[in-house]
Amino acid sequence: MTGHCAAISVKTFRGGASALKAALLGLSLALAGIAVPAVAQTSLTITQGTREAMPIAVPRFAGGDLGAQVAQVVAADLERSGLFRPIPAGVYPQTPEQIQAQPAFPAWRGAGADTLVSGRVVPQGNKVAFEFRLWDTQAEQQLTGTAFTADSANWRRVAHIIADTIYKRVTGEDGYFDTRIVYVSESGPKNRRVKRLAIMDQDGANHRFLTSGKDLVMTPRFSPRDQTITYMSYFNDRPRVYLFNIDTGQQEVLGDFPGMTFAPRFSPDGNRVVMSMAKDGNTDLYSVDLRTRRITRLTSGPAIDTSPSFSPDGSQIVYNSDQSGGQQLYVMSANGGGGKRISFGDGRYATPVWSPRGDLIAFTKIKGGRFAIGVMRPDGSGERILSESFLDEGPTWAPNGRVIAFFRQSPGAAGTVKLYSVDVTGFNERLMPTPLDGSDPAWSPLNP
Repeated sequence: MTGHCAAISVKTFRGGASALKAALLGLSLALAGIAVPAVAQTSLTITQGTREAMPIAVPRFAGGDLGAQVAQVVAADLERSGLFRPIPAGVYPQTPEQIQAQPAFPAWRGAGADTLVSGRVVPQGNKVAFEFRLWDTQAEQQLTGTAFTADSANWRRVAHIIADTIYKRVTGEDGYFDTRIVYVSESGPKNRRVKRLAIMDQDGANHRFLTSGKDLVMTPRFSPRDQTITYMSYFNDRPRVYLFNIDTGQQEVLGDFPGMTFAPRFSPDGNRVVMSMAKDGNTDLYSVDLRTRRITRLTSGPAIDTSPSFSPDGSQIVYNSDQSGGQQLYVMSANGGGGKRISFGDGRYATPVWSPRGDLIAFTKIKGGRFAIGVMRPDGSGERILSESFLDEGPTWAPNGRVIAFFRQSPGAAGTVKLYSVDVTGFNERLMPTPLDGSDPAWSPLNP
């Protein structure tokens, strides 16, 4: 994202208490066994796998072309969440300038809008002032409003922050629009794939490649603390774990270990990387302290232990192992020791990832020659499949723990590999746009 670390000053407009019924997935979340925030009330309905999204009007912001672009990104973010349905501009009863003077609430209700977004952009020398307000058309009052001052180059990020603010005010949950996705961009024939690290905003904008494709790369993962990713690369045909600073482009080997290292992932505080190392015929989990580069062995034995992921509090690690004879999921202390098996369904389980909320673990399930994305509670209960195809693999969580991205491969020599997202209830599956094929996505934390 261009200038993603640039300062953005913020001022909040306080509104009165809302009579709005929050458009959260109350019923669907309850059915899925997921806690609903106390601030939310149910206004969406579930009928045979469908739900009603909140109708919202997002007219262009006053201020010319830039105002139109900001509103377009805000509306697209909200629509993509599946919780909002932007009403078409052809039924808008007022111009942006008229809304700024006073929203005509009865007219907006007549146009079908439960909520209304108004805004404007005003150049201020080298900066631009962005202002928006969210209105409840039923109660005829303001729900929230914020003003931003930022470089004009940061307008897309401001739009994502506005969408996050609306999402949180209506649902009671943090948004996830001001985030990025790092993934493996793939091109070429299947027997000679060129794989490059690439990064983009969560909506596909500001796409750029991070590596040249000369060396094969796999499993990129974001640091929760800074603009660093860890990943595995085959340099000189030797697979090793690397660290890569996105801002500077600096790359370094995590350590010169005696065996093959792969499947890295950061700890929640960003101070450690846990990974697999194949050494002396065994594949075990190891933890590396990034400050001292001290390495600690976490598992031992003849089993293949891999794909580790920390719990949000850093106290536990979920991983997959074949110690029981087939690939299953286990949870152990982050300090190592014996793992407790948590998966007992039909099939094999792989690539577990702990939710940022701590309430669920996402995984890949292989059964009957098909691959699926699913979730279960940390004790193994409540298993649910969210998507399934010829090959769905590699889940990664949005920072609010409500949406999962993964990659899907279609069969055959001409088959494609694409990124998708799905919400934790199994609804709202979406293709994520990439210029080429893509695999191994990793969702960033909210941008600093």
